[in-house]
Amino acid sequence: MRTYLDGRVVADTTSALLVWEVPYYPTYYIPLEDVDESALKATGAVKHSPSRGDAEVHTVASGTAEAADAALVYRDSPLEQIRGHVRFQWEAMDAWFEEDEEVFVHPRDPYTRVDILASNRHVRVEVDGVTVADSHSPRILFETGLPARYYLPKTDVRLDLLEGTDTTTSCPYKGTAEYWSVNGGKDLAWSYRTPLPESQKVAGLIAFYNEKLDIYVDGELQERPKTKFS
Repeated sequence: MRTYLDGRVVADTTSALLVWEVPYYPTYYIPLEDVDESALKATGAVKHSPSRGDAEVHTVASGTAEAADAALVYRDSPLEQIRGHVRFQWEAMDAWFEEDEEVFVHPRDPYTRVDILASNRHVRVEVDGVTVADSHSPRILFETGLPARYYLPKTDVRLDLLEGTDTTTSCPYKGTAEYWSVNGGKDLAWSYRTPLPESQKVAGLIAFYNEKLDIYVDGELQERPKTKFS
């Protein structure tokens, strides 16, 4: 993997570690020998982690660009595996690549999978008793750790009940989503206009939060799942 700042390679490695600092996704830790050390400017500050120990804080400088406090160097961590590794702040860098494919938002989790299946199930979506979508041709998206999402053709959705919002979110597996309020409920539906390659099957389709409204599949009301989006 490689990371760039101001168009220049700051790190290039085949030995990056994936470290789970939070439960949802990993972070790259890069061996110091695979980092352009001339780009690291020590600030003299130290950042402490109860699990990872003390890290030296560095500003990353490349070309005419500087990313303040964007790198942590772990020279003597209690976790032996990350000693001598650098952690870059993801959003401070210009771009990240795995091989020659750009990666967005955060490193992809090798234990997360996205599968999209065409279906002829009857999916009906209600908000406060009003049917806002009714389809016999959903695409069902299965993503590790999340409930199945039903992506429906816009022609099967009551678009007159949808109002676009300024909300956007990004996902390293699907891309950037736009949102709609539905029948007065804020940000209940979303769509990927130009999803990433592995999620092309849902391009332009609309999905609804199972957690926040009623979805019937083949006439059976689905239980609202409990997730971080509830």
